[in-house]
Amino acid sequence: MQYHHHGYVAHDPLVKDPKGTGVDRTEELPDTMDVLIVGAGPAGIIQAAQLTNYPNIHTRIIDSRPGRLEVGRADGLWARSCETFQAFGFYDRINAEAHRLVDVHFWGPKPDDPTEIMRGVRAEDPPSTVSEFPFIIVNQARIIDYYAEYAERGPAKIKPNYGYEFLSLETDESQEYPVSVKLLDPKGEERTVRAKYVVGCDGARSKVRACTDIELQRDPSAHAWAVMDVLAETTFPDVRQKCGIQSDKDGTILLIPREGGFLTRYYVSLGNIDDSNRAELRATTWQEAAERANKILHPYTLDVKEVTWYSVYEVRHTVAKKFDDVPVDRIGSQNPRVFIAGDACHTHSAKAGQGMNVSMQDGWNIAWKLGQVLEGRSDPSLLATYSAERQQIAEELIAFDKAWSGMMSKRPEELDDPQDIGRFYIDNAEFPNGFATQYPASPVIGESTHQDLAKGFQIGKAFQSNLVRRVADTSPRELGHLFEADGRWRLYAFADQDRTAVAELAEWLEKSEDSPVRKFTPQGADINSVFDAKVIYQQPYTEVELADVPSYFLPKMGPYQLTDREEVFAADPSADIFDEREISRDGALVIQRPDMYIAHVLPLSAREEITDFFAQSMISQQG
Repeated sequence: MQYHHHGYVAHDPLVKDPKGTGVDRTEELPDTMDVLIVGAGPAGIIQAAQLTNYPNIHTRIIDSRPGRLEVGRADGLWARSCETFQAFGFYDRINAEAHRLVDVHFWGPKPDDPTEIMRGVRAEDPPSTVSEFPFIIVNQARIIDYYAEYAERGPAKIKPNYGYEFLSLETDESQEYPVSVKLLDPKGEERTVRAKYVVGCDGARSKVRACTDIELQRDPSAHAWAVMDVLAETTFPDVRQKCGIQSDKDGTILLIPREGGFLTRYYVSLGNIDDSNRAELRATTWQEAAERANKILHPYTLDVKEVTWYSVYEVRHTVAKKFDDVPVDRIGSQNPRVFIAGDACHTHSAKAGQGMNVSMQDGWNIAWKLGQVLEGRSDPSLLATYSAERQQIAEELIAFDKAWSGMMSKRPEELDDPQDIGRFYIDNAEFPNGFATQYPASPVIGESTHQDLAKGFQIGKAFQSNLVRRVADTSPRELGHLFEADGRWRLYAFADQDRTAVAELAEWLEKSEDSPVRKFTPQGADINSVFDAKVIYQQPYTEVELADVPSYFLPKMGPYQLTDREEVFAADPSADIFDEREISRDGALVIQRPDMYIAHVLPLSAREEITDFFAQSMISQQG
């Protein structure tokens, strides 16, 4: 974390001074705003957290609940989510209170006595090849708390307005604030507010979605589950491990140990649900769910002492055909005003544990794009890439969930090999951990022409970290962990062996009128306010002198124009990033988007290609 460059900071540096709309922010919901986020769950609150770093944009977030969520339904956080927490600055804190899982265990019927279960495959979860971040268990409410804290501490000082129920919306492009939204306020009185953009994060029964022509694709089949968080005594040996447990005849359990050391969540399958048995299955009591759990766990026992949360729900695979309000026949000619995210877009089973994780990535994707457009950095056409990118990911999620749920639901005799479930999970570990996402070419994702220059940084996928040495203080650092969710693009210049090409690139980026840094950085702003550039040399840090580093990688910051010396790195011999990430020894430029995805890989000699790429989505800031 960097601070003091605007003057000495005597208070907690995580609490930013108010700027823009954060200076005179009122508690009351105003009549007009730039962005209205409907729903303060994971998909909505991450948007507030991102947009707090765009303080000139008036952002409001509402929720129908009277106050903060106290008990969340979701709890499993995959590695990509942990990486996201790192970007928002609270991973270490949330990890300290979380339950960390290292393995996943699969249990199934004994071959010689299928009435009893036995442990089968153990799998590393996630595999170390996928991410250095773990799988952790934290109550959803705490995730929301951390994002809400970040949003309130940020420059825009964003806080949820609770007790507001969304009723309907209409759009009129002739108005300065085109989207008119009807609400019920906390007093039960109807009022109308206007916004430039609305994002519906209001769940599977989204009222925002219902006000648009967005259609849902629904799987005709549905499955019922009882889910209970319990304090219990059990003889089951893996109660503090994540487990998939399959019995011979009585169904399956997904077991998730919760934070705190004693609490455990049991997802207990109740079977397929339809109109003929819905009322019966919905009426299942926790006692009946515990009885079924005991049958599945046989010969082990479960003695429930206290149920802290219990619900019966049905899961039907659904995915919206698009994630914004642009009619299909106007895609490409009309810019969106209304978006949906999270459960409003897609629902799926608990077995893949993806709901909250994917919802946060939905929210982050649209938030930074709204920020860029509303600050005048990008054309509104950028917003069309949200639906184009995230709808495809939702389709892939549903396909994975169907395959995984189908595998978990098979009876033992239907498997060619009892080890198939574990192998499927291991072979597909990248997907649930959030790293299989790969966005196609678009205005913010380049073509793969030069991918061979940095094979370990796949264009369209999340940036994979690696150990490096920071030259100024010689400290070892994970390069990917230095990313901050501040809305800036990242330029990683991996130097050539004799450092000539990287020096010439730095000179051009800093001084050429054709450089995107000159074109797209507002006049009078710090040179690193839009593009955060880092250089990584092949040589050990002992052979790199800061006096020889191009000035572009030593940017001046703040009113005193103090030199930032923390952007210069060298390969660490113990884990050479050039070898680990298969980066050409001729060097490469890796461009990263504000949501951590790799936007492009280009040679250090590129010039027009760099400017042309950014010109696809950015507006010149030069008068």
